[in-house]
Amino acid sequence: MREILVTSALPYANGDIHLGHLVEYIQTDIWVRAMKAQGHQVTYVCADDAHGTAIMLKAEDNGVTPEAQIANVKAAHEADFAKFLIDFDNYHSTHSEENKHFSELIYRRLNSAGHISTKDVEQLFDPEKKLFLADRFVKGTCPECGAEDQYGDNCEVCGTTYNATELKDPRSTLSGATPVLKTSKHYFFDLPEFEQFLQDWTRSTDRLQPSIANKLQEWFDSGLASWDISRDAPYFGFQIPDTPSDEPDKYFYVWLDAPVGYMASFKNLCDKRAGTDKALDFDRYWAQENENKTEVYHFIGKDIVYFHALFWPAMLAGSELRTPTGVFAHGFLMVNGEKMSKSRGTFIKADTYAQHLQPEYLRYYFASKLSDKVEDINLDLEDFMQKVNSDLVGKVVNIASRSAGFLVKKYDGKLSETCAEPALLEDITKTGDDIAAAYENREFSRAMRLIMQCADKANEYIDTKKPWSLAKEEGTEQEVQDVCSVAINIFRQLMVYLAPVLPELTENSKGFLNLDDLSFASRSEWLLGHQINKFKPLMQRIEKTSIDAMVDDSKASLAAAETTKDDSKKGDDKAKDKKADAKSADNADAGDYIGIEDFAKVEMKVAKVLACNHVEGADKLLQFTLDVGEDKTRNVFSGIRKFYEPEQLQGKKVICVTNLAPRKMKFGISEGMILSSGDPKTGLTVITLPDAAAVGDTLA
Repeated sequence: MREILVTSALPYANGDIHLGHLVEYIQTDIWVRAMKAQGHQVTYVCADDAHGTAIMLKAEDNGVTPEAQIANVKAAHEADFAKFLIDFDNYHSTHSEENKHFSELIYRRLNSAGHISTKDVEQLFDPEKKLFLADRFVKGTCPECGAEDQYGDNCEVCGTTYNATELKDPRSTLSGATPVLKTSKHYFFDLPEFEQFLQDWTRSTDRLQPSIANKLQEWFDSGLASWDISRDAPYFGFQIPDTPSDEPDKYFYVWLDAPVGYMASFKNLCDKRAGTDKALDFDRYWAQENENKTEVYHFIGKDIVYFHALFWPAMLAGSELRTPTGVFAHGFLMVNGEKMSKSRGTFIKADTYAQHLQPEYLRYYFASKLSDKVEDINLDLEDFMQKVNSDLVGKVVNIASRSAGFLVKKYDGKLSETCAEPALLEDITKTGDDIAAAYENREFSRAMRLIMQCADKANEYIDTKKPWSLAKEEGTEQEVQDVCSVAINIFRQLMVYLAPVLPELTENSKGFLNLDDLSFASRSEWLLGHQINKFKPLMQRIEKTSIDAMVDDSKASLAAAETTKDDSKKGDDKAKDKKADAKSADNADAGDYIGIEDFAKVEMKVAKVLACNHVEGADKLLQFTLDVGEDKTRNVFSGIRKFYEPEQLQGKKVICVTNLAPRKMKFGISEGMILSSGDPKTGLTVITLPDAAAVGDTLA
C-alpha cells in the first residue's frame, strides 16, 4: 500500500469558484478516488489562499475586515466544492497558525543558511492610499506609442513591455492619485544558488510532464533571478520575523506562504486525527529523510508552474524539507471553443451551473477530455449535452433500465444462479486493469473510452439476444433470466469503473443492486442468485432548455454584479462626473464622432497566419508571420498570449491593420495590428474570417 498526499492549487479568497477552477479540482478528486479504490492510502488537502493586497482592498470595498472577508469566501468555496462532490480530507486557510508557523520556520532556515538577502527597491507609491502599487494598480500613457489608459507592465495597443516607472502621466487605479517614487528595503530569496539542484530536480523521471520540463529550461537559459519575497505595509499577511526594529512592517509576499498552505492544511488534519485510527504522521510526509517512503503530488494550472516547480522545491530543499514527488499541470478551460466570456454567458460560476444541471454531468465530460498532457480543454455545450445523453443515459444507465424490469417482474428480482457468458464478463474484468492504469496515469479520457467500449459490448449483447422478444416465446424463461443477469453484472462492473468520476450515481446504484460494496477489488465478483431491487431512474437526460437557462443566468449574474459595482462607485465618482459633464458640454458641438474621411484612412486587409509563436522573455506577446497579399510577409506582435496558444491561430485568416507606422519594440519591429474584440483584462477574441475570404482583400 502506497502512502500518498495530494493537493490542488489553493483558490484565491476574493472570488467565486467557476467552471475553469473546477477543471483542476475535479481532475484531482477523480485521481484521488481512483487511487483510494485501488487500495492505497491517499490524503487530499487544500485551503483558501487568503493573503495579499487584493484581499485587503476587497475587504475594504465590502466594508468588512480581511478576516471576515476570507471567512465568508471560504464558506462559499467549500459549499461549491461540495456540490461537485470534491471530497477533501481537509480544507483549511493560509491565514492560520499552522501556516504562520511553517512560513516562519522555512524563512528562518533559509536565512540561517545564507539564502536571504536585502536590497533597496524603488517603486510607485500611492500617497492617498499610503501603499506601494503593483503593476496592475497603475495606469498611464504608453512610453512607446502614446496610447492612454495602459497598465503598468505592458501596452495592450503596441505590445511594448516596460516598468511601471516608465509610464507617462501615471495614476493609481485605487485612488486616482498621481503616484510618487519611493524606496524601501525588500527581502530576496537567492534562487540562482539552487540552479543546479533545480536543473536536476526538474529532469528527474516522471516528476514533471516533458512539456513543463522543457518550458522550465527556457527560464534556466535566460537566467534565474533572486525572488522578492517581501511586501510593505499595509498588507494582509504574515509579518517577516526577526527584522530590525526600524523595519517592523515587512510582510511575506503571498506566493511565499501560499504553497506552505499545503503543509499547514495537512498539519491541521494530523492534529484533528491525533489519537484516532486514522492518525497521520506529519514528518512521515514532509521530513527530508522520508522522501522515498511517502509520495506528495501537486495538481496545478500551467500558469503557476514557475512557483511550484522552481521556487517551491528550492524553498523546501533550502530549508531541509522533502520536495514533491510530482507536479502535474493542466491547461485552461475553453467554452464553445473560446475563452470564457461574461458577455456571452460562458463565464459560468459553479453555483450557477449547479442550479440547472447535475454536477456529475460535468465531472464525466471533463473526464472524457482530460489527459496527462498540458492541453486546454473545450467545454462545447452542444457536445456536452449529446455526450452525456449518449454515454451515461443512452449506454450505461440504459443497460440497467432495459434489463431490470424483466428480472423484477418475472423472477422477483433474482439473478441467475449461473453465469451464461463467463467469457464476456472475464473480458470486461480484464479491461479493468487497463482502466486502472489509465486512471493512475491521469489518462482519464482513455479510461472513459475503455469504459464506454465495455458498455457498448453489453448493449450489443442485449440487442443480439433480444430479451423482449424471448420473453414472448414459450420455454425461454431461463434464457431471459440469464441474458438480463449478464447485463446487470456488466452494469455493476461499469459502476465500479465509473465510481471515481460518478460517486453519486455509484452510490445510488448500490441501492438498486442491493449491494454495499462496489470497490475496485470487487470487479471480478459475479452476482449469482443475487436479489436486486426495483429499478428507479438513476440519471435524467440533459435538456437544452437547462443549458440555455444556465447561460442566461450567467449573463444576468454579470449584469447584476456590474450594476452593484456601478452603484457602489456613484458617491466616489461625483466629482469626476461633474468634470466629465463639463467637458462634454464644452465639446457638445464637436461630439465624440469621427468623419468618414477619418475611417477611410484605416487600411484593413485579410491576412493569413503563416506562423504564430511565443516571444522569449515576453509573458504577454505572441509573434505572427502574416501573409497580407504583398510581396513579402509581415511581422506583427500582439499582446494576446494569455488568451491563446500559438497553435490555435496557426493557419487562421485574421484582420490586419496594414497602414500603421512600424513600431520598434524590444523584441523586433511590429508591422501592423491584428484586430480583436473583448476586454483586454478578462478575455480578448481574435476576429477570424471564413476560408472564403481572399488574402490581401481590403475590408470596406
